[in-house]
Amino acid sequence: MKKKLLAILLLGSLLGAVLTGCGDGSAEQVTEDRSAANELVVGIAQDLDNSLDPHVVVAAGTKEVMFNVFEGLMKPTSTGDLIPAVAEDYTVSDDHLTYTFTLREGVKFHNGDTVAAEDVVYSIARCAGLNGSEPLVEALSVVTDVKAVDERTVAITIAEPSNEFISYMTTAILPADYDRQDTAPVGTGPFKFVSRAAQDNIVLEKFDEYWGTPVYLDKVTFKIIENADSLVMSLQSGAIDLCAHLTSTQIDQLGDDFNVAEGTMNLVQAMYLNNAVAPFDDIRVRQALCYAVDKQGVLDIAFDGYGSPIGTSIYPAFGKYFDESLIDYYPHNVEKAKSLLAEAGYPDGFTMSITVPSNYQPHIDTAQVLVEQLRAVGVEAKIELVEWGTWVEEAYVGRNFQSTVVGVDASNMTARALLERFTSAYGKNFINYNSAEYDALFEQALATYDDAAQTELYKAMAADLTKNAANVYIQDLADLVAVRKGVEGLNFYPIYVLDLSTVRYAD
Repeated sequence: MKKKLLAILLLGSLLGAVLTGCGDGSAEQVTEDRSAANELVVGIAQDLDNSLDPHVVVAAGTKEVMFNVFEGLMKPTSTGDLIPAVAEDYTVSDDHLTYTFTLREGVKFHNGDTVAAEDVVYSIARCAGLNGSEPLVEALSVVTDVKAVDERTVAITIAEPSNEFISYMTTAILPADYDRQDTAPVGTGPFKFVSRAAQDNIVLEKFDEYWGTPVYLDKVTFKIIENADSLVMSLQSGAIDLCAHLTSTQIDQLGDDFNVAEGTMNLVQAMYLNNAVAPFDDIRVRQALCYAVDKQGVLDIAFDGYGSPIGTSIYPAFGKYFDESLIDYYPHNVEKAKSLLAEAGYPDGFTMSITVPSNYQPHIDTAQVLVEQLRAVGVEAKIELVEWGTWVEEAYVGRNFQSTVVGVDASNMTARALLERFTSAYGKNFINYNSAEYDALFEQALATYDDAAQTELYKAMAADLTKNAANVYIQDLADLVAVRKGVEGLNFYPIYVLDLSTVRYAD
């Protein structure tokens, strides 16, 4: 209640300034003008990566936006299926080692060039590390050869059979002779990149030569608004028309001008622990924190009950890989937490920091509840708010943190996308998890072609993370999306994307 009251007071004090920014026209007039121009403004809470090259981006928010610009040989659907995109179809050799793709005829890049086999060879070879550099997509390191059979046919050979390889053919296909992907990206998607103003906006436009179903909108502007209260005020003032990943508190302030679409963010939100830093290098301490945290309490206090509790690095949309029994592997137990801390040499608890990106209100709200819950077992936690770029550089890349509350996504619908990041040799293992058993399970999973057997191995990996308390798992956040009335067609995906190809103004 206090949090909601504060937000309302802030809203009242700042709303005038936001409305002034709309000029003399009313909010209704501003949105009517955009509707007439068939343009949409979408609010996002963080700037995109410095480089927009899809093969090297880090942030889930960047992938979420640029999903509209890039496509692979295959593409995911909102139902979790894979369908041909740049490819028209494909065949697999009897030994399951060679995938032969027939390219769709006449697919155009946004620069007007027609996609040819050499572009596919370039894109896959680049990501697989066949050009002498490190693989940009670790899962594609299994590729041993990629060659153009003819102008519309590409053969890709892998080292060993893999029933998940096709999922990684969503890797973006880029023009081979273009070297400005970082600042002026060119793909084959339904929207094309127009411009970027750092810390302000990203502009996309309808690609008239798109091979598939044309989009409805002529122009989309992603407006970067990192302050949570400013996001709400921008919605109310008419400055933006759609905004995802809002909290229930923000939604409560919107009034009658919006519909609220509810899905899930398809993220593993946790308090991620640096396993190489004391005291989190002691499993008893990590387990104590797991017992100390009441995840349902987090959902109830910070999110009005919205969200899906999880117990490992797999979220519910992953279906066959999701083990519901792991959710309550560490039931809330203050006395058990205190006992483990005493056993580990911390009878009076300890102090710790929780690093949180300052532009993600759901993670801030979560951290605030965690501080109170940890205090009950003698652990004094301090929240350190940092800008998103600092978090990426210091925590994710530099691994310079004790704990952090964030959400981790999957690039596609494979368990590997969520679990490989915790293998000891993986370059993006930002929590420094180091388990020989875990690594061995992963190697077995990669070498297993049988889907049922591989599924069990991935589930065993997820259980390993839980039992060893690699992190304090909390939830797959609810995704509350404010959609201005008169705008329709938004679809949710089982991965972290924002597809605007079906969004439109109602007739």
